[in-house]
Amino acid sequence: MILETIRLALQAIARNAMRSTLTVLGIVIGVAAVIAMVTVGQGSSDQVTADVEDLGTNLMILIPGGGGMGPGGDAYAAPFGMDDVEALIEQLNSIETAAPHDRMVVNAVAGPEEHTTSLIGTTGNYFEAVNWPLVLGRTFLSTEEYAGRPVCIIGETVRQGLFGNTDPVGETMRLRNVTCEVIGLLEAKGSGSFGNDQDDVILIPARAFQRRVTGSTDVTMIYLAAAEGVSTARAMEDVIALMRERRRIGPGEDDDFSVGDMEQFASMLTGITNVLTGLLSAVAAVSLLVGGIGIMNIMLVSVTERTREIGIRLAVGAQARQVLMQFLVEAIVLSMIGGIVGIVLGLALAAVAASFLSIPFAPDVGIVALAFLFSAAVGVIFGYFPARRAARLDPIDALRYQ
Repeated sequence: MILETIRLALQAIARNAMRSTLTVLGIVIGVAAVIAMVTVGQGSSDQVTADVEDLGTNLMILIPGGGGMGPGGDAYAAPFGMDDVEALIEQLNSIETAAPHDRMVVNAVAGPEEHTTSLIGTTGNYFEAVNWPLVLGRTFLSTEEYAGRPVCIIGETVRQGLFGNTDPVGETMRLRNVTCEVIGLLEAKGSGSFGNDQDDVILIPARAFQRRVTGSTDVTMIYLAAAEGVSTARAMEDVIALMRERRRIGPGEDDDFSVGDMEQFASMLTGITNVLTGLLSAVAAVSLLVGGIGIMNIMLVSVTERTREIGIRLAVGAQARQVLMQFLVEAIVLSMIGGIVGIVLGLALAAVAASFLSIPFAPDVGIVALAFLFSAAVGVIFGYFPARRAARLDPIDALRYQ
């Protein structure tokens, strides 16, 4: 009985192939969009987690401004200085190392080649703090750091843009009006959490950055690494206590700085990603509602067109529930076809997006199953009214219908 009903439903759909295709487009688009959004969102979260693991679980970030990591901090807070960095290293046993981090976009020139990239002012401690080794050359010497000598370490993307596959160590480049000697090449990292190229970077000593590029002694961010065997929670308590003392913050006054570890930072990024994914998925799910209305509309038209057929079936002994089941199954089959096509299309779009953004392709079987079941539910909900209308037709009136 069920198989025969499904066969009749498929025949009815095939007779109006173009109309059926247009009818299920809403279901296809809705299911595909939801699956693609959720899959890309999960891939982004996985990439954030992987990036945090690469940086190390003992890494912390100290920035001016209260309110924690992320939006909502003070409109203005005094920046740090190099003396703050030195104090963190010298006065806290819970801190293994600390490094300043200031960034700006510059145009690097080497011979006839030009490349726009990020310039970071820091110290040799930075490479230890963020666990980023070199594959060629060396890091900054202490004498170069204190003298502010213009030496630089470049990422793989900068090397390819300026020097190709050649060894860049010993070469020179111009950063604005500063001539810089390349002393090292960073190990390639690839894309970050949001598709950013982590290798598109040049690092120079912090004092050279301050004196020759910005003309300021401000430090806008400090990277910290907790000592071995010390939890980041304890290290952050020590950092907060020291910075409150150095910045003369009295009892009961709010901090004008924020410190957080990578777990907090990853949680913040993952939370933002999940919220955006949820909002986009909710918008995409509206297409399923539109698709369901389209199915109801086309089934009502189908009932009208097939009134004589329904009348003949009822006249020769078909029961009302059999007619209802026929049209209900037809609506469900339409929705399920749209769901299957939408799943395939959504996974394909997610795979392309993951490749383009350089994030993991992380399909969620639960979401795929839920999308399929939801598409079937759309068929049941929006197909029931037209099916009930067909089942309630009077056989005599149906046979008279022209």
